[in-house]
Amino acid sequence: MARELNIDSVRQNFWKERHLRDQKLRCDWYLKYAAKVKAKQKAMAETRLSLKLPTLYPKPPLSPPPSPKKAPSKVPSPAAEAPLQSEMYPVLPAIRALLYEGISHDSQGRYCYLNTRKLDVPEKRYLFPITTNFTYGWQLGPTGKRELASTKMCRIDTFFRKNGAFAPLDPRDLVL
Repeated sequence: MARELNIDSVRQNFWKERHLRDQKLRCDWYLKYAAKVKAKQKAMAETRLSLKLPTLYPKPPLSPPPSPKKAPSKVPSPAAEAPLQSEMYPVLPAIRALLYEGISHDSQGRYCYLNTRKLDVPEKRYLFPITTNFTYGWQLGPTGKRELASTKMCRIDTFFRKNGAFAPLDPRDLVL
């Protein structure tokens, strides 16, 4: 839209009057409705503040069942009692040795370690699925190599249309 360059005093007064009328209209609306709008906003804020969820406290631990007095007291081993702080199984010492054997050769040890560690399935590395992506392939078993059933020409012949993209459909074409 091109701007008109022929503005004269009549047109300038028209725009000035229109601007002042719009301003007056806004001021009148504010004087008439401002109190109602503020009251409505205050009521909405109070309803938001008054909505509070109850506090959930942790449940007290259940008391253990009474133990029989005839049972001999066993001393628990410290290894079994210590909780696991990691979500991964510990690394085998043979694989861990790969990490340290190539220290002098610019990260060759780390490269070998990571490549051998990646060959293990996630079930052997992790105690449980860490992310939701893990659940898709968790405990599927060994993967088998599948052979392609068709040849390249067979795929090309069955994929492309014979009668062109924009041609009307041939009644002899079948939908499989």
